[in-house]
Amino acid sequence: MGSLPHIVEDLEGVVQLYSDGSVFRANDVDFNIPIHDDSSIVWRDCQFDNQNHLYLRLYKPVNASTKLPVVYFFHGGGFCVGSRTWPNNHNACLRLASGLQALVVAPDYRLAPEHRLPAAVDDALTSLKWLQARATADGAPAQDTWLHDQAVDFDRVYIMGDSSGGNMAHHLAVQLGPGSPELAPVHIRGYVLMAPFFGGTVRTKSEAEGMPEPILNVEILDRFWRLSLPPGKNADHPLANPFSPFSKKNLESVMFDPVLVIAGEIELLRDRVEDYARRLKEAGKKVEYVEFEGKYHGFFNNDPYSELGDRVLQEIKDWMSKISG
Repeated sequence: MGSLPHIVEDLEGVVQLYSDGSVFRANDVDFNIPIHDDSSIVWRDCQFDNQNHLYLRLYKPVNASTKLPVVYFFHGGGFCVGSRTWPNNHNACLRLASGLQALVVAPDYRLAPEHRLPAAVDDALTSLKWLQARATADGAPAQDTWLHDQAVDFDRVYIMGDSSGGNMAHHLAVQLGPGSPELAPVHIRGYVLMAPFFGGTVRTKSEAEGMPEPILNVEILDRFWRLSLPPGKNADHPLANPFSPFSKKNLESVMFDPVLVIAGEIELLRDRVEDYARRLKEAGKKVEYVEFEGKYHGFFNNDPYSELGDRVLQEIKDWMSKISG
């Protein structure tokens, strides 16, 4: 008789990969995070991918008096965990919708290890194609006041991602190019990468010497890559490392829309994120880097209604105004 399947990878009991390839995924994660709903934002869920049963959540200010810009928000979770329904992500989107006075679109995407990369990036593009379909003359139902071209401005679309969502935003920027012509009439103006989850086989100083964070350490980072990358690949894969030696494109020669990069001063990914922004800026890209003193990974998503959250939103608003003229 063969041995019983045993756990080979364990993400704090939330996701467990067994030796026979089966996956256990907990559905009753205990969050001690209250929902901050002051009734200024209404929200609803829509299915955007019937084949993969994927949904997104729309957030709209109640008292909007002008056409709203569109802000996409891709959640984090190392490509392995997370959902639009998790309270931290829900609160972040409520705050983005009110603080930016925007229609916020928060798509889910397929998670690893059941669906390894590039599945998540593919799903992100599918969610944008969903918006494109509704921006065409006959795409949105006439009764859908949320997505009517008199309610939202499809010429002002911004892509935002936190952690692994920031990685996805980067790949969308590279794939879609300046002005996102393949999404017309949707026009992406720029990308906000909040501590994007990038990797590499060579440790940065902050990864090698930094103190473990309350919910993150280098072992967890490594585990995320083992679970999310194609089997047998390491963190120098182009989907993990934007400057991968195995990439078919020289990133410094690729053209894409403006990027705002945000990081915490003491997070493990800080040096890798700063290096990404610096190298792109040196290559002539329109990249801005903002660092928040004394902050760990996920600082906005975990407390968007704080004074710090207000500062993050102001940085984003100022940047959006600058790049949109």
